[in-house]
Amino acid sequence: MASQGNLVNCTKKIIGQLESVLRALNEDDPCAEALQRLSAARGAINSLMAELMEGHIRNHMPRNSKSSEEAAADVIHIVRTYLK
Repeated sequence: MASQGNLVNCTKKIIGQLESVLRALNEDDPCAEALQRLSAARGAINSLMAELMEGHIRNHMPRNSKSSEEAAADVIHIVRTYLK
């Protein structure tokens, strides 16, 4: 799991990438450029989401003695909730 500082830096990078997309749209840059920038931002968002979900699963899910079926159901619920 990445440190909180790394997560904050990643979030700032994403904001910068999205601002770059906005500039491309405002400046009538070629669509391919805006799409490429948006694709990079989406990849960074997906990576951040994965890091945060891992941290949540490892650190914030109940740690009482659950069956493997119950634990799997909890993970599936988290994935379905946040990856809609």
